[in-house]
Amino acid sequence: MAEPARKPVASSYSEGGLARSVQMRSPSSDAFLVRSLLLFLSLLLLSPVTGDLVSDRQALLAFSSAVPHARKLNWNQSNPVCSTWVGVTCSPDGSHVRNLRLPGVGLVGPIPPSTLGNLTGLRTLSLRSNGLAGALPSDLVSLHSLRYLFLQRNNFSGDIPRTLAHKLVVIDLSSNSLTGSIPTSLNNLTRLTTLNLQDNALTGPVPDLNIPNLRRLNLSYNNLSGQIPSSLQRFSSASFLGNSLLCGLPLLQCAPNTPPSSSPPPPPTAEKSGKRKLSTAVILAIAIGGSSLIFLLAVALLICCLRRKSDGSGSVAATKGKKAGTDKPKDEFATAAQEAEKNKLVFFEGCSYNFDLEDLLRASAEVLGKGSYGTAYKAVLEEGTTVVVKRLKEVVVGKRDFEQQMDIVGRVGLHPNVVPLRAYYYSKDEKLLVYDYIAGGSLSALLH
Repeated sequence: MAEPARKPVASSYSEGGLARSVQMRSPSSDAFLVRSLLLFLSLLLLSPVTGDLVSDRQALLAFSSAVPHARKLNWNQSNPVCSTWVGVTCSPDGSHVRNLRLPGVGLVGPIPPSTLGNLTGLRTLSLRSNGLAGALPSDLVSLHSLRYLFLQRNNFSGDIPRTLAHKLVVIDLSSNSLTGSIPTSLNNLTRLTTLNLQDNALTGPVPDLNIPNLRRLNLSYNNLSGQIPSSLQRFSSASFLGNSLLCGLPLLQCAPNTPPSSSPPPPPTAEKSGKRKLSTAVILAIAIGGSSLIFLLAVALLICCLRRKSDGSGSVAATKGKKAGTDKPKDEFATAAQEAEKNKLVFFEGCSYNFDLEDLLRASAEVLGKGSYGTAYKAVLEEGTTVVVKRLKEVVVGKRDFEQQMDIVGRVGLHPNVVPLRAYYYSKDEKLLVYDYIAGGSLSALLH
């Protein structure tokens, strides 16, 4: 009679074992599903990464082929984008183009749409000191990832686009030919710290810009009018100079509003009539005296002309020179090429840096060390690039000999254990060497 009681126990035990076996198999099954899902997602993510760099390459090549430029950029399909293309800096993982710096390379004409505007990962754009013209491309200035925009000293025209990248930190559109009003949509740029719109043809009132992080503002030398809003009165008067119709702090106070002139003007009095007759007599006397003075000046000028035998040919040459100076250059590309030649920094082949001497002079400098041949500085450019500048002293050498020595030093820098020389500058009074900045410290610091 004990055996019938054992059957339910065995049955319940087998059911419990089945439940435990199901519970033991489910974690491994879930782990397999999770690994499969992660592998599938990684494959999905990897394909756009590769596609981003390919599309960036195509966008840059389209821009290079459509916009004439004086300086050779070394952009082609055979060279790697991130290491050899002039002015191009990629992200640390090499998945996309992050920075594009082409100052003073002789770019001429408008920026075509769907070229630079397709650089979806672009953070820094510097095309200053070129001959770029036309309207600002809306697809470029509204890139979601854009942080720093340097387009000063070009020939851009038209209005400032109302839609700008919301993450912009620095905007410099100075020394162009921009017209229209300053858009109020700038209030949407909550991260903006620098806004430079000087030397344009902007009109209308200054908008009330309540941007909490704005530290530098320059709206000088435009055609702005009206009263400066209270939110911008904390900036100095230099931010608003050259706008004759602008008033209010920090400039002169605005004049009170004049009442409307609805009543007719009062009739002229006898005193005013007498003054009018007196002023007519004075004007007549001034006219007679002025005529006599002009006659005397004409006689004196005739005598001077007779004394100068070559005056006639000189005046003709001066007239021709003046006329030639007023004519607009027919070849804008040649003008931009001459502008690019002012950049006296000589870069070595394969260097991706692209700045000029003006950038180095404006950079914040920190002394790294002093040696028998000069002082080394850590220079941080306004666009975020960090380099080391060696300023040579008491080095008296001709330009040709100096260039030959720089070629030797440049070849030595190809060794993997030597910091490469990226660029140099030569003049009679100043000689500079530009190296990469190594954040690990100096050799002296590591030894001691």
